[in-house]
Amino acid sequence: MVIPHNPLKKTILILLLFLISASCKKPADPVVSEPEVKLTGILSTLQKVHPRLLLTDARLQELKTLSLTDARLKKYADAVVAQADKDIFKAPIQHVLIGPRLLDKSRECLSRVYDLAFAYRWTGLEKYLSSAESNMRVVCDFADWNPSHFLDIAEMTHAVAIGYDWLYNKMDPDFRNQIKSRMILLGLYEGSKAYASNAWWFKSEFNWNQVCNSGLAIGALAIAETDPGISLPLLTNAIAGLPYALKSYGPDGVWSEGPGYWEYATDYTVYGLASMQTALGDNFGLTKFAGLNVTGYFPIYSGGPTGYLLNYADAGEKSKLGAPDTEMWLASTYNNNHFSDFVHDQLTTGTANVFDVIWYRPYANSAAQRDLDKFFDGSVSLWLSRGSWTDPTTLWVGIKAGYNKVNHAHLDLGNFEMDALGVRWARDLGSDDYDLPDYFGALRYTYYRLESISHNVPLLNGQNQREDATSKFLKHAEGVAEPFSVLDFTEAYKDFASSVQRGLRVVDSRKAILVQDEFVLAKSAAITWGMTTDAIIVLTNSKQAELTLGGQKMTARILSPANAVFSVESAQQAAPQKLNLGVVRLLAKVPATTGNVTVAVLLSPQWPGSTTTTTTLQPLSGWK
Repeated sequence: MVIPHNPLKKTILILLLFLISASCKKPADPVVSEPEVKLTGILSTLQKVHPRLLLTDARLQELKTLSLTDARLKKYADAVVAQADKDIFKAPIQHVLIGPRLLDKSRECLSRVYDLAFAYRWTGLEKYLSSAESNMRVVCDFADWNPSHFLDIAEMTHAVAIGYDWLYNKMDPDFRNQIKSRMILLGLYEGSKAYASNAWWFKSEFNWNQVCNSGLAIGALAIAETDPGISLPLLTNAIAGLPYALKSYGPDGVWSEGPGYWEYATDYTVYGLASMQTALGDNFGLTKFAGLNVTGYFPIYSGGPTGYLLNYADAGEKSKLGAPDTEMWLASTYNNNHFSDFVHDQLTTGTANVFDVIWYRPYANSAAQRDLDKFFDGSVSLWLSRGSWTDPTTLWVGIKAGYNKVNHAHLDLGNFEMDALGVRWARDLGSDDYDLPDYFGALRYTYYRLESISHNVPLLNGQNQREDATSKFLKHAEGVAEPFSVLDFTEAYKDFASSVQRGLRVVDSRKAILVQDEFVLAKSAAITWGMTTDAIIVLTNSKQAELTLGGQKMTARILSPANAVFSVESAQQAAPQKLNLGVVRLLAKVPATTGNVTVAVLLSPQWPGSTTTTTTLQPLSGWK
């Protein structure tokens, strides 16, 4: 049977395959393997030998040979083995929940199994095999993998499946069957029940989709030659469910849930697709979805020269750049050296992990070919600009638009962040504790870090942006002397205004930024322009502030309107919310008024030997 390349046609065909597949019954514990049968449908091309997930023996030998002449690869592989040496001495994983989650234990098992199984395959040393088996035995002895929080099951299934597959030929057959039986009972059978009940994540547009569908697919592929009765329906469902989330990458590869969830969602997208490719020789057109081919640019541009990311949505506080697990795979799949070279650049100071090895792509020195400015369109849209790819003190700025109701969103349309002189001047506080009461429910926007008041956005009469608001970029310019973007976020303020637009322009040869907000106020409203910072702020007069951070200085000046004045307030909160100690807000306040108002603030880092930045204001309609 030939599967068409059109993703939608493939999805329909896969759903048909599911409808004709046999239903699964709960297995006994332990499970007796089914006799090997002729595999049909999407399993007909299954590679029956192990290992077949992600890192085949042929690829392993290729890497070993290359490492003899490629010092980078050898260094990366040595780093994974060194981590495995540490993993050997770690205490056994325990079934202890944090809040409603076993997730940190699933991830710990996943990390250990990958490191230890790779180290054994790379070195042949029995100590790594023994430790990997011990970790698998411990988690397979758990009473459950916490089915009430299905991410925990998906990641634990992934962990055990990789150990089962990578070490298949070295494990005692009885032990191997025990591991498989428990993976089926605690993982795959729970997945079958979830699909049968049409679990909400099955067709979700966000990270739960990729994690749960791909985690189950990896488990199904690990045992498919002996247990197709449970594997085929699981794999069929996973392939049918993934497109609902993969379309969220379109058109430009941005991820609406923020940089932390981009990494999580993309990791599992790649784990799943790569496992299908190595096990079946096909990923059923799922690599063809718009945006996947360019999503590798997202971490490259959304990180500033300080290493901090554009920290929107429920990203962790001060999230930093790393070497994403999946960039090497994206580089090879889409033949893009920018992605793999980004990993190499990050690893000049970071530590390689197993994925940097198994999907290794040699360094091509492509950074000089990257554009300085980038626009990403999607359900969240981003515009980013920088002065250099090689100067760690260069200016960098990012700003977001989109929809306030996307998953994990804060009320922060128009939020911007800024690096210069090696420090982050305008920052985002990130997520708060997920275990706060009703954090994802009715109380969500009563928490300071999620409200508009903590973000670098304007407020009207001190109120949050509307939760149902959308915004979009009206225009943007890249690769010009003064790159800029202009967004319309009227819907966020429509209780008071008939029009609100924000422009951000990089001025003075990419040495300063102008933030210009234009309001048409239909009702009387006081305007508060705000910026969150770790800097110490001294008001030199009512319209000028000097910020000091990390031994560097920046000047903020109000250019408009005449009656706006600066003030400073603390961002500190009381427990159980995060305290935000030492964080302050620079505010430019305009008394209540109606009609047309332009609030313009110039942020000028004090570069060595530079003079005071000046710029001429013009309406946003005139920005070209």
